[in-house]
Amino acid sequence: MISALNGLVDLVEEQLTAELDVSGLAAKLGTTEYHLRRMFSSLAGMPLSEYVRRRRMTVAAADVIRSTDDLLAIAVRYGYGSTEAFGRAFRAVHGAGAGEVRRDGGPLRTQPQLRFRLTVEGSIPMDTRIADRPAFRLIGHAARVPLIHQGINPHIQQHVAALPVEESLRLKELSDTEPAGLLAVSDDLDPDRAEGSELTYLHGVALSGAVPVPGDLDVIEVPAGRWAVFRSSGPYPQALQQTWAATATEWFPANPWRLRPGPEIVAVLERAADFSTATCELWLPVEPASTAPGPTG
Repeated sequence: MISALNGLVDLVEEQLTAELDVSGLAAKLGTTEYHLRRMFSSLAGMPLSEYVRRRRMTVAAADVIRSTDDLLAIAVRYGYGSTEAFGRAFRAVHGAGAGEVRRDGGPLRTQPQLRFRLTVEGSIPMDTRIADRPAFRLIGHAARVPLIHQGINPHIQQHVAALPVEESLRLKELSDTEPAGLLAVSDDLDPDRAEGSELTYLHGVALSGAVPVPGDLDVIEVPAGRWAVFRSSGPYPQALQQTWAATATEWFPANPWRLRPGPEIVAVLERAADFSTATCELWLPVEPASTAPGPTG
């Protein structure tokens, strides 16, 4: 996985002025674009799209300062159709317009080229199991919310708080399969996991195919497949978020599995009355990683 990510960084440098073919690279490396983007954003701390923009504007700044070309020619060279679009991207990275930087020589904010390295940690074993599950359904109450990486998501909190207490009891009675109990489901996630990007959040339960679904509930159909199930205990949501991060930094680089598209599910097994601490299971959809480069299917 580390070599695949460094291959992706090299591709960014080769294609700074062209469309980035992440899918083609992923196929050559025996992985998927979905998994590659997810691991990049988790380990780099920024979406791939943001890294590409910062690198392009870092290199473009040199052209702005030293080239005699007009700004439109430079904008087109870096894939922008107008000086306005180029100017917005340039200012977002450097904090100043291209014309100001050409005149004054700065300010410039450089994005260095990333290089991923494996750090040997793993002193705390991760409590994990692989579950092979038939198709099932996730049912409950869904809402579109923005992604927030740290702390409690107030949009999700408001969505759940608006539901009557008896509705959660009703849902728990409907649950008849794993993941057990009330679930926090994130679906339709941006592969880059960009902060503020929208996802579908569902407060609900898992249901086998044999049970009819009440008409007033939202449904997410989940196909058969394998899941990596991570157990976490401690302060909530900090312990869960740390486990989530460790899947990218420790577990996936050390195990022959990769993420596949699908919902990400949190099952709360036990919790304090005030929800200050909790024991949770994090369910991530996975598939075997290819052992050699080649087409993926």
